[in-house]
Amino acid sequence: MSTPTLLAVFAHPDDEAFSVGGTLTHYARQGVRVVLACATRGEAGKITVPGMTVDDLGAQREQELRDACEALEIEAPVFLDYHDSGRYERTRHDDPKALMNVNPLDVEVKLRALIEDVQPQVIVTFDPHGGYGHVDHLQMHRATVAAFFSTGHLPYGGPQRLYYTALTTEAAQGLARMGQDLDPLVYGVAANTLAATMEVSAYATNKKAALMAHGTQTGEQSLLGRMTPEERDAMERRMLGTEGFSIGGTRTALTNYPLRGLFDGLGFDGLN
Repeated sequence: MSTPTLLAVFAHPDDEAFSVGGTLTHYARQGVRVVLACATRGEAGKITVPGMTVDDLGAQREQELRDACEALEIEAPVFLDYHDSGRYERTRHDDPKALMNVNPLDVEVKLRALIEDVQPQVIVTFDPHGGYGHVDHLQMHRATVAAFFSTGHLPYGGPQRLYYTALTTEAAQGLARMGQDLDPLVYGVAANTLAATMEVSAYATNKKAALMAHGTQTGEQSLLGRMTPEERDAMERRMLGTEGFSIGGTRTALTNYPLRGLFDGLGFDGLN
């Protein structure tokens, strides 16, 4: 049996902390090898700290992600070396390396090579709506799904499970009340349909530290920074208590549902 390995695939530094940070720490502490692949260095992100100037935002955010990984107790991230596409007035339409302008099949090739090298049994990535619709998130969802389905021929058996990060309808409603333009019935999923719900409150300190490591993105002008104390408390209760996942693909039978964890039924004694 191969070493239990989880591969998390996201687009930008900080994507990992919000949606799966607690789960990554949970499995790392169980002896699972946790590998984080990040498509870009977040070069087109918005600095949310008033008065802060950064000479090289990509380098700054790369270091922030390295610090976040340390806080989550996982190994250093793997970068796929694409560029952040940005949003709104920061959208990089003319950058050929911006993820929005890259052929998803090219991204799939990189991911296939990474899967062959790392040999994960479990892959986690964005849901089909990319969390909140960011074009880079959608690109990584598409490429990761393709890579999952095209790597079943690998000698080790290929990844056995593909999971999507899942925002419940209730959580999406909370974000909508805080000014996010999200239709909860589109971007959220019914809580009773989740494939797995991970209890991560024991790792709240790790997750908070990982979030705060992304200092350029969590300043006073960020969504977090603009929240009232009541809104922040409500968000932290949701984010720091549980993390939900939908099933995107499986090569093994699901003997129970919902699953007890992301490795449930994959043959690792005592590891769910």
